Amino acid sequence: MRTVGVEEELLLVSATTGEPLAVSSSVLAAAAGGGEEAGGGFEKELQQEQVEFATRPLSDMRELRAEIVRWRAEAARHAKAAGARVAALATSPLPVEPSRNPGRRYRWMAEQFALTTQEQLTCGCHVHVAVESDEEGVAVLDRIRPWLPLLSAISGNSPFWDGQDSGYSSYRSRVWNRLPSAGPYEPFGSAEGYHARVRDMLATGVLRDEGMIYFDARLSHTYPTVEIRVADVCLEPDTTVLVATLARALVETAARAWRAGEPLARILVGLLRLASWRAARSGLQGPLLDPRTMSETPAEIALDALLEHTDAALGATGDRAGAHRAVAALKERGGGARRQRDLRDSGCDLSEVVRECARITVGEDT
Repeated sequence: MRTVGVEEELLLVSATTGEPLAVSSSVLAAAAGGGEEAGGGFEKELQQEQVEFATRPLSDMRELRAEIVRWRAEAARHAKAAGARVAALATSPLPVEPSRNPGRRYRWMAEQFALTTQEQLTCGCHVHVAVESDEEGVAVLDRIRPWLPLLSAISGNSPFWDGQDSGYSSYRSRVWNRLPSAGPYEPFGSAEGYHARVRDMLATGVLRDEGMIYFDARLSHTYPTVEIRVADVCLEPDTTVLVATLARALVETAARAWRAGEPLARILVGLLRLASWRAARSGLQGPLLDPRTMSETPAEIALDALLEHTDAALGATGDRAGAHRAVAALKERGGGARRQRDLRDSGCDLSEVVRECARITVGEDT
């Protein structure tokens, strides 16, 4: 059974105003003071208003959920020591001027990408799924492309930007895709083709290093995994687990198709960009593009197609029933973007929305 690891980026916010706070250095120092195990899972990100943690690679989704809950609680504990709270929000609903973390790499990004770097106070969820080799990994990357926008729709958790409703379910993805290497990609064909493309991109001088290859999914340059990068950080751990479950099932389904010699669907990257935009705009509340036909379809039908496509892989890992329950729950109540808007529509101002979401992040649901 393939292992799965999750990286979540969390927003650091004021407990009283909900405004982002530039206290990541204090949070990381508090975590480091708790010993190697306590501090080893946390890392700084581009902006001082956010912090990231990474789970261990796990094969059991119940264990993965428990680990996500534990790391969120640890992050909240260390944030409290710094006078802040953590919120699993993919963008700040309130206006903010982010404070870049120090360091040569981040300084280079600020100089190279200018205002685009300043805008990147965005929190994502990255899912690592184990693969046996680069060759298998690239075969997977080539085959999962049309299905990735559905993971973006499921995870959509960034409706607000700079104090106003963006009209999107995942506005984070629109901001993130302003970076020059981000977004959908053409098929690579082979591991050699993948690495040649990365070398060619780095040779342009536009990107500083391999870590700036921001494809929607890529071979990890650190672990023997495929890293799927399209998801917003999810408000609730159960949604994160669903994204991880479906990501593993997509990887396994693609690997089986490759081993069986099934032909690759040659979908143009321009169509994938439209599918990505549609998912970001609609989330689960409007139409999506069917990955099989690239035609518009209700979100419910697109989700059913995803479950059907991955059914054998979900069954093999014992995740079929859990995935169906989680998808049914999302169809009924919506995801993070809808929950944020529901809070706003119930009379909460955006400061209150953030504070409520901070409670939801660590299980203090109201």
